[in-house]
Amino acid sequence: MSTKHPIISVTGSSGAGTTSVRQTFENIFRREHITAAFIEGDAFHRYGRAEMEQAIVEARLRGNNNFSHFGEEANLLAELEEVFRTYGESGRGRTRQYIHDEQESLLYGAPVGTFTAWQDLPRGTDLLFYEGLHGAVVTPKVNVARHPDLKIGVVPVINLEWIQKLIRDQSARGYSHDEAVEAILTRMPDYVNFICPQFTETDINFQRVPTVDTSNPFIARWIPTPDESMVVIRFRDPRGIDFPYLLSMIPDSFMSRANSIVIPGGKLDLAMQLILTPHILTLVERRRRAS
Repeated sequence: MSTKHPIISVTGSSGAGTTSVRQTFENIFRREHITAAFIEGDAFHRYGRAEMEQAIVEARLRGNNNFSHFGEEANLLAELEEVFRTYGESGRGRTRQYIHDEQESLLYGAPVGTFTAWQDLPRGTDLLFYEGLHGAVVTPKVNVARHPDLKIGVVPVINLEWIQKLIRDQSARGYSHDEAVEAILTRMPDYVNFICPQFTETDINFQRVPTVDTSNPFIARWIPTPDESMVVIRFRDPRGIDFPYLLSMIPDSFMSRANSIVIPGGKLDLAMQLILTPHILTLVERRRRAS
């Protein structure tokens, strides 16, 4: 952790909602006049799209049928930890962009499914913001979780995550139903071993829970809406959290445990603004005093 160069990491699996969480953070940064450097987790994938397809084929030839972007082999986790360490020490580091679609291809001048060149992070930023799959990962080889000053977990319950994955892969990516199911099965061991353990490392978790029947996610035709969901917010250390204030500000919220509050799904952005803004301001004020 670093006083002069704080790091915030948001960790969630694909489709968990981390992108919308990033938008919430960006709104806070803009409102509070905070300058942030941004890193997307995709930048630290080891392979581009075509290379990943080939790596999956080669892994299966070696008897590994569960090679996925969730796991250690398909990512540059040591390099990610090094960027966190370097930024914490000096406010410097490097990242790149993964090109997801044609719009980004035109913006960055690189083909879809590839990476841009590595570039230095901007100088003079107040903090580093990471959003991706591995912002709190710990393995025998790396410990990314020890570097961020604030770690946020964003995760739906598993049936909801599968529904989101199935519908997105079929509607946006053109996969068949069987191909989408196969993708879920392929990455499940890495999900268990690399994604789930991170949520015990995070400081605050936001877990979305549907209030409609999702007992068979493989036949679902639509994703439960925020109004059909609740969000469980868990604080690893509840000391200093003003729960009465949060309950008064978020209609229909309640405490389910001494360190957890439950809110209506449609109030997630409000809850994040109320909860995260003081944490962010504390980090930035501490940095400015130290500088």
